[in-house]
Amino acid sequence: MENVDAVIVGSGFGGSVAAYRLADAGLATVVLERGRSYAPGQFPRSPAEVGKAFWDPSENLYGLFDVWSFKGCDSVVSSGLGGGSLIYANVMLRKDEKWFVHEQALPEGGYEHWPVTRADLEPHYEAAERMIGVRPYPTEHEPYSRTGKTQALQDAAAQLGLEWFRPPLAISFGTHTGAVPRPREPLAEPPYPNLHGVLRTTCRLCGECDIGCNDGSKNSMDHTYLSAAAHRGADLRTLTEVKGVRLRDGGGYLVDYVRHDPETGRREAGSIGCAKLVMAAGTYGTARILLGSRLPGMSRALGTRFSGNGDLLTFLFNTKDRDRLRPLDPGGAPVITSAIRLPDELDGGWGRGGYIEDGGYPAFVDWTLRGLDVPGSVSRAAEFLWERFLQFLSGSSDTNLSAELAELTGGSRSVGTLPLLGMGRDIPDGVLALDGEGRLTADWTVRTSRAYFDRLRTTMQRIADVLDADYEDNPLWLRERVISVHPLGGAPMGRHPGEGVCDGFGEVFGLPGLYVADGAALPGPVGANPALTIAALSERMCRQMIHGDLDPGAGAAGGSAPTEGAVDGGGRAEDGTSLSFTEEMRGRYVAGASDPFAGEQGERLAFRLTITIDDVDRFLAEPERRAVAEGWIDWPGGGGRRRVERGRFHLFVPDDDGSGRKEMRYRLHFTDVRGEPRTLVGWKHLCEGSPTHVWSDTTTLYYRIHAGHPEEDEAEGPALGSGTLHIRLAEFLEQLTTFRTEGPDGLTALHRFGRFFLGELWDVYGPDDCQPVS
Repeated sequence: MENVDAVIVGSGFGGSVAAYRLADAGLATVVLERGRSYAPGQFPRSPAEVGKAFWDPSENLYGLFDVWSFKGCDSVVSSGLGGGSLIYANVMLRKDEKWFVHEQALPEGGYEHWPVTRADLEPHYEAAERMIGVRPYPTEHEPYSRTGKTQALQDAAAQLGLEWFRPPLAISFGTHTGAVPRPREPLAEPPYPNLHGVLRTTCRLCGECDIGCNDGSKNSMDHTYLSAAAHRGADLRTLTEVKGVRLRDGGGYLVDYVRHDPETGRREAGSIGCAKLVMAAGTYGTARILLGSRLPGMSRALGTRFSGNGDLLTFLFNTKDRDRLRPLDPGGAPVITSAIRLPDELDGGWGRGGYIEDGGYPAFVDWTLRGLDVPGSVSRAAEFLWERFLQFLSGSSDTNLSAELAELTGGSRSVGTLPLLGMGRDIPDGVLALDGEGRLTADWTVRTSRAYFDRLRTTMQRIADVLDADYEDNPLWLRERVISVHPLGGAPMGRHPGEGVCDGFGEVFGLPGLYVADGAALPGPVGANPALTIAALSERMCRQMIHGDLDPGAGAAGGSAPTEGAVDGGGRAEDGTSLSFTEEMRGRYVAGASDPFAGEQGERLAFRLTITIDDVDRFLAEPERRAVAEGWIDWPGGGGRRRVERGRFHLFVPDDDGSGRKEMRYRLHFTDVRGEPRTLVGWKHLCEGSPTHVWSDTTTLYYRIHAGHPEEDEAEGPALGSGTLHIRLAEFLEQLTTFRTEGPDGLTALHRFGRFFLGELWDVYGPDDCQPVS
């Protein structure tokens, strides 16, 4: 049986973040993704390719799109390495601060409650934005300034007195940060190799975002977090579909999966064990796996709080450009470029708030629609694509919506078509369950959210009026159904098992080490596009998993930041400047030896630590000069790479023996593969003597490993083993490049730290009888 530290099921916004953060922390991490890997140029485009672009292994289909049909709603989700990021429209909005509601009553009883706040997520929003790379549609430059649909929505908002803006998009318009945007330019290489190994180029404004970007200009998770995760050693396994999870004897979990072979249609079953299991298979995937696994102690809230994030698709026809002279071209741009925000009753509006965003579609679809204008002629290719589109919407080739859809898009009405995409705070009162044959079902209707949808449709109709366009609902709405690409809930967060499946950090109540890191964990609609919020929640979850320095009771009280200025938090004090650097050392471990000086024989051992000083000035002023050490210890005898659960580092503190020597001290708590607590206690001696000793003294660490987690003021007991570690010259040179600061005076704080460090070395190794030159 294969066993690893962490298994992540799914590779979307939550799973990709977890893959990178856990692998970077030194955990042996495996990602199980049911779909394929899609490099730029491999997304389906031809009719033959599109015909196989759906996910249904029972029909030998292993494609990108997974279409679900439920009571009240249909959904389109993704199957592929990168999850929903492969087919989403790139919008990376933060959830509105006042929309993190607490015990807001729902129409038919119960309430919606978010056990986290906007303040909890702010640093994690920022981390995800930096990692992914976001910027608004660059209308300040040509040719972007001439985008008709962007101008149309802006003009409509101005006439109606609505708030219009350009949301951040996860698209590379320029070759690098700060570059002038230009289409079709080669992108600069990131600091980690791209896992596809294919050249990426800047956005060419083709409108193909929602069917997979064949240029690589979309900053999807495979190009960002997953590439970084692979660089850090994460094992990314595609075409591996998880079927269930079980408890592992002695703790942890067993994950049962099948490995698909599309060439032969064969499936190979397997299982993998792990100490930490992250469910990130998407709302439907995670809910179906957890419901089917029937893990003991699971909350009865499993399956509840389902919603479609208020998704609504409508169309404006016969829309003209800004000059009212020509039909509007909805192509020539990303799928979404701008948005209108409808305020909520919580922040000065009325009812439940939402967003309306301009839509678009690829140029080749526009050509197909324009071809339908020719009286009496519909090409076989157009007919084929249209039939596939019907399947795409309904999930079945046998649909009774054909007449309405054909009438909606036929004739001259296809000219000047502008889709409008709505989303917002619908009512999260749906329930996901399994039927008698183990198939996922969803019980949700628009009825309790009628007031919200009516407000959205009325606003869209007003937009049509001021643009002198014709408004049409999508045909499914005529049957009181919606199409959702943002299904949420099913394993919601809560303050206790009676309210949710997992806590505010995503850890499942009663099942330690099991986490939910995707849209299933959300207890209600985000309102805005949910991708960034899912990524930020996963960032926060991983911070807690790796460092354990967030208040574990935060979820119960609505969330809180780490204690201000706390050294163990590893964060920056409110007004101070933090400093961090990374150190990697390698050497030997001798089992049973208590004397680190015993020699260099034994098995290998290494560590990689990031040392963080939360406030440089306070650190330099305090005699104990204590900082946080985070990272991993690689010790084969203890099970390979083990995460440092708690680490402390002291710089230039006096030796306890009164000799006048100074030491750098390390105390690293970790757990071996058997779950036994271990502590590495290490020190570097700085002894007065020849300056030639500086290098060896500062790059040689003597250490012992003890049982348990003794603190500095506790007896450590007999050593399990000991040894020495060293920094090689190449690693030392790399270490010099890792210094980072955060705060109001980063450069000067770095200078102060450097002067102190060199001054201490001079005090120890400098000559005592040095006389000034007269």
